[in-house]
Amino acid sequence: MVKIKRLGLVGFALLLTVLLLAGCGGKQSAPQGGSPQGGQAKEEKMKVAFIYVGPVGDAGWTWAHDQGRKYLEQKLPWVTTSYLESVPEGADVERVLTELAEQGNKVIFATSFGYMDYVIKVAEKYPQVVFEHCSGYKTAPNVGTYFGAMEEPRYLSGIVAGKMTKSNILGYVAAHPIPEVIRGINAFTLGARSVNPKVKVKVVWTNTWYDPAAEKQAALSLLDAGADVIAQHQDTPGPQQAAQERGAYGIGYNSDMRQFAPKANLTSPVWNWGPFYVKTVEAVKNGTWKSEQYYGTMKDGIVDLAPINEIVPQEVRDLVAKKKQEIINGQFYVFQGPIKDQSGKVRVPEGQRMSHEEVLGVNWFVEGVEGEIPR
Repeated sequence: MVKIKRLGLVGFALLLTVLLLAGCGGKQSAPQGGSPQGGQAKEEKMKVAFIYVGPVGDAGWTWAHDQGRKYLEQKLPWVTTSYLESVPEGADVERVLTELAEQGNKVIFATSFGYMDYVIKVAEKYPQVVFEHCSGYKTAPNVGTYFGAMEEPRYLSGIVAGKMTKSNILGYVAAHPIPEVIRGINAFTLGARSVNPKVKVKVVWTNTWYDPAAEKQAALSLLDAGADVIAQHQDTPGPQQAAQERGAYGIGYNSDMRQFAPKANLTSPVWNWGPFYVKTVEAVKNGTWKSEQYYGTMKDGIVDLAPINEIVPQEVRDLVAKKKQEIINGQFYVFQGPIKDQSGKVRVPEGQRMSHEEVLGVNWFVEGVEGEIPR
């Protein structure tokens, strides 16, 4: 109390006022997007969320999307991201999406086909949130879709497989019988048969996206059936590892799977989601975003072919490089006629192309595929 007495009554009053103001000011916070009077608030980061169907360590589909998320944060420091992994394609998706919207996320990327109807339902309740659904076809004023022409690198990988097979039997481990998977099988087969008309592509369905044991077992069954190159539309390198164990070759998917089967893996069609995520979030921030159905190509860079293994002869690598450039330049289109189906019926006459809508909804196999599409 000695120091207070020395201040006098006026000084004491002033000190008390300062202390009270400081105490109140410590509890104040700036409203979102603004700053307190006489001060300067730190700008809040835009919140962006992702939901994944598999674990981020699957080395495949989810891993590729998560690399895109990290790229987004690296390129846009004013963005903060979060993610939920291994979210099954079921009713619980609605709860997950609702929670993410309630948490203040301005953009939500839903990265699996089976999330589609739940995205549309939740988006209607949160018109201020932008939703982007990967591989789907339903849109709304605040819902866009995005995917890429994976059939382009699939075709190129088919050329590699068609040139490297000795048995003329290629195995294909397939996830679910949806158009996305079917057109990948067709493109791979068309590419293989463009350089080796004797090739047959045997298909085994797992009805899973992520099941390492089931994927590997399906590959082993194809190897038992005479396949000496294993391709896949699955999320783990299990089929590649099965090929290496048997001394066969493999074509991966989603990411460069060479490290998991260096003696077997010839190449992999891969995704590069990062630039699309950056472009989308920037558009939302700038107020220029609009609902659309984005379908990127190798020219855009969203899809590509991983480096081809050195065990593939140089003339084959040169052939693939030439065809890749033709695709990028618009000189070649994967689904151009003549194309026959399994029964030998001409589905795409010579000189014609499948329309984009036909490609997205394809439900039949091309000539050379051995297998059925479950209904």
